[in-house]
Amino acid sequence: MLNLYNTLSRKIEKFAPLNPPKVGMYSCGPTVYDYTHIGHLRTYVGNDILRRILEANKYEVKHVMNITDVGHLVSDEDSGEDKMEKGAREFGRTVWEVAKFFEDYFWKSVDTVNIERPSIVAKATDHIAEQIKLIHKLEKNGFIYQTDQAVYFDISKFPNYTELSGQKLQEKQVGVRVDVVVDKQKKNPYDFALWFFTVGHFKDHSMRWPSPWGEGFPGWHIECSAMSMEYLDDCLDIHTGGIDHIPVHHTNEIAQSEAATGKQFVRFWVHFEFLLVDGEKMSKSKKNFYKIDEIEQKGFDPLALRYLFLTAHYRDKLNFTWKSLEAAQNALDNLREIIRDLPSSVIASPEGAWQSYYQKFMDALNYDLNMPQALAVMWDMVRSECPTSAKAKSILEMDKILGLKLDEYLGKSIEVPKNVMELVEKREQARKAGNFKESDQLRHRIKKLGYEIEDTSAGPRIISKL
Repeated sequence: MLNLYNTLSRKIEKFAPLNPPKVGMYSCGPTVYDYTHIGHLRTYVGNDILRRILEANKYEVKHVMNITDVGHLVSDEDSGEDKMEKGAREFGRTVWEVAKFFEDYFWKSVDTVNIERPSIVAKATDHIAEQIKLIHKLEKNGFIYQTDQAVYFDISKFPNYTELSGQKLQEKQVGVRVDVVVDKQKKNPYDFALWFFTVGHFKDHSMRWPSPWGEGFPGWHIECSAMSMEYLDDCLDIHTGGIDHIPVHHTNEIAQSEAATGKQFVRFWVHFEFLLVDGEKMSKSKKNFYKIDEIEQKGFDPLALRYLFLTAHYRDKLNFTWKSLEAAQNALDNLREIIRDLPSSVIASPEGAWQSYYQKFMDALNYDLNMPQALAVMWDMVRSECPTSAKAKSILEMDKILGLKLDEYLGKSIEVPKNVMELVEKREQARKAGNFKESDQLRHRIKKLGYEIEDTSAGPRIISKL
């Protein structure tokens, strides 16, 4: 039985969808104005793990994710420049070219860490009509007003506005950046834009559409509400995102959605913690964020990054260092080598021998996605006296959630090139002769060719890094 921490209630609750076994799950996707980095990937791996766990519990998941390609401003308080326009200026391309380039890069990044594609991917620019329709509902219900610059949602008419964040309005900071442009006609500094007009600051905005209120473009928040309800109905079972979405974006989604429908918008809110780099939050200004390309350029398998993400609970901060990634790579390599020695045929594996470990594995995951504990169960099983066929069966089942592609290594021995084997033999001779300097030099040459040597009582063991 799956239990999840619900940000809205601030407690772990028994999960039950509205229409079992169907589950409607919406995830906030990327704003495609710049490169996807590994901090983003932690959240998307989290989404992937949650979906896999739901499916392991026999739920039928309809997973919807948006692509934000218009309307997300540099300030969450609906001020400053549109991020898409900023990206176009910085990279010397049109906004449409920027959107296409960075969306492609996003998919490349998530594919390398084996994230399953959502059931539906919804682009904001493909759903302008749905957003206008939702603003119409809000207008009919008396929740909007218009200034010379935009159409706004009036939060004074939505009493539970801060229920998700638990903040007091005076704790929210508005207009703290020196480069923002603030609409002085707003009734309340916390009112948020549903539709921007292409006037004043936005008169040269590249993306624009006609609307009943005037030519312009949608705000960031209205996009997610319109698209999620278009594909998943008025009430969602699960909505996910990073914890930075809680105080503004998701708070605003709740307000506009519930004001339009009169129904609860989301039953379970699931938020993923930040990935730190050397103990600090990643930021462009500090130049301390890494892309998946940089992970690969340093010789790491992208799936080692996925493994690293699995070592921390999703509601805990995770500190990325190259040393921690190296440890994850070593653990993944060791796991792959163990799996190589297991039989590829698992049909005859005794039921009880693997099911007890698998049940412990699922029990850990079903209590708020406790992946570190689940990993510990897996390693206990690997080191146990279980029959090898049972270990193989268990690993295959567990990896449906882990997503480490371990089936590609099951029962498959390494084909070591002749030149590598010759170096291994030379190193073994040097080691036996006590020439440890030469032995270390040969080990280094072997490593550069993509192989590691593990010295055992039975002789050298070759581990592939390829």
